[in-house]
Amino acid sequence: MNFQGERENLLRHLRHKGYVRTAHVEAAMLSVPRELFVPPLIRRDSYLDRPLPILGGQTISAPHMVAEMCEVAELERGMNVLEVGAGSGYNAAVMAQLVNPGFVYSTEVVPSLVQGAKKSLDLAGITNVMVTDSDGSIGWKEYAPYDRIVVTCASPGIPPPLVKQLDKGGIMIIPVGDLYLQALTIISKDSKGKVTRKKKMGCVFVPMKGKHGFH
Repeated sequence: MNFQGERENLLRHLRHKGYVRTAHVEAAMLSVPRELFVPPLIRRDSYLDRPLPILGGQTISAPHMVAEMCEVAELERGMNVLEVGAGSGYNAAVMAQLVNPGFVYSTEVVPSLVQGAKKSLDLAGITNVMVTDSDGSIGWKEYAPYDRIVVTCASPGIPPPLVKQLDKGGIMIIPVGDLYLQALTIISKDSKGKVTRKKKMGCVFVPMKGKHGFH
């Protein structure tokens, strides 16, 4: 299949729909081969704009949601980013392109996904991502504070450890709600450490697991 052509067609669609709004995000998504992050049996569907099933009963987010979260997060070169929910590794790969030479630290509670994400990132030539098998709801204290925190799973609330690990002037993007519907929520911390939140749009993500997730 002509994956490069399909990728370009997808990006034209995302630009037309308004999900891709900056050349920065467009270039990042064009540079990452999504087919490397999709199970082989459904690789032909890699550039459909919809979530796709991956290992462990999880999903790889629809491309429009990846684009929207990257745009809203205002990722810039040199940033230190925490991702909660590595999944296939695709979202981390796109963010890594956006922040390079910065770094993305990604957590994942499903061990098989950790190994799969590492393999896919390696195949894609992405070197500025570290994936660990850990409870992302408590963050990753070792590399904090973070300029950006991007949560790719549904949370019942705002996990306090993530707020604590967000640097002053930082932004966190997190889907907050119940198991069936969430609001993509933007958490901002100003230069004095004051935290504000606002809702961006409705969304549906797989549930967060761990101490501050759904039990």
